Amino acid sequence: MPTPFPGMDPYLEQSGIWNQIHTDLIVYIRRHLTSLLRPRYVVAIEQRTFAETSDQSVSIGRPDVLAVLPPSPAPVAAPMAAVAVPVLAEVREAYRVRLPMPDEVFERYLEVRDRVSGEAITLIEILSPSNKRSHRLEYLEKRMEILGSETNLVEIDLLRAGLPMPMTGKTPTTHYRILVSRAWERPYAQALLFNIQQPIPDTPIPLRQGEAEPALPLNQLLHEIYDEGGYDLMVDYRRPPETPLDSATEEWAARLLAAV
Repeated sequence: MPTPFPGMDPYLEQSGIWNQIHTDLIVYIRRHLTSLLRPRYVVAIEQRTFAETSDQSVSIGRPDVLAVLPPSPAPVAAPMAAVAVPVLAEVREAYRVRLPMPDEVFERYLEVRDRVSGEAITLIEILSPSNKRSHRLEYLEKRMEILGSETNLVEIDLLRAGLPMPMTGKTPTTHYRILVSRAWERPYAQALLFNIQQPIPDTPIPLRQGEAEPALPLNQLLHEIYDEGGYDLMVDYRRPPETPLDSATEEWAARLLAAV
């Protein structure tokens, strides 16, 4: 059964489903681009790892208790009157407590590389919730490294939750966005902006300056993923999506789903 939405399905943003969509997109995009770019370029799946604690309220920084060397002995002062020190009662019980444990968060992305030299030509990022929230600063640091290099960047944001990645310019506010940053055009970039009501636009994949840019048909690939992965069995269109819709979009989606 196909998705009822013409472009991005907001129900696919749901936690527990999005991570599967993210993985499928990585694989489908790689397969599609490999057929277009071979034999000069290869498309590789790369991975970065973040460590975080299972208790997000706990920050890893200065410990509460430090073991330090004692200072040099101070001059002996005149004796002082004795001070009464309360004595703790004997500890009779040991309590079972839980400690925050480090978890590893894996994020996968794609690199288009020169087959002979191995040079990274274009990096393709599909943003995840951790990019936009818990590990936003780490992602922005990596993003700045790429923008300061000769590597092109394609950044695909199909998540409404979380703050959009920074860019300046007179642009409308939309549900989703794709950024195409060609190394030779920086600091300027191309922003593809679209809403739930619209198909996802084809995305140009920049290579070296002057080379033809293959178009990535994200809308087609996402709908193939939905069909082949049986995602219609995972979502419940009778309930509102996990990330709420604005009132106008909610009314539009209700009419769309009522007609299915």
